[in-house]
Amino acid sequence: MHDFMKLRVWNDAVELVTDVYKATEKFPKDERFGLTSQLRRCAVSIPSNISEGAGRKTNGEFRQFLGIATGSSCELHTQLIIANKLGFLGSSTLAELVPRIVGIQKGVFKLDESMQAKK
Repeated sequence: MHDFMKLRVWNDAVELVTDVYKATEKFPKDERFGLTSQLRRCAVSIPSNISEGAGRKTNGEFRQFLGIATGSSCELHTQLIIANKLGFLGSSTLAELVPRIVGIQKGVFKLDESMQAKK
């Protein structure tokens, strides 16, 4: 078992969640159960899967959850682009969030590589 709270990538992902929530606060009310909800759910999924994987017994199980976290980060990236194209999310906010997502993806990849080396 790993202490997920000490992982920088987990902490970065938690901070990203709070910023995604803030960025979606002003989305149209009719998107509350659509894109707003989907963006928030996939953002929350990133640190949640990192922590769930950290609680598993084997590095292989941990790596599986890191893969899910990476998939959720790609989903988040795509949905932010869509929100921008629909005019719900400003280009400056998109430009701030995307590099952070990429940084989290790189951090998850490095963590995954370290788990693979510990087989």
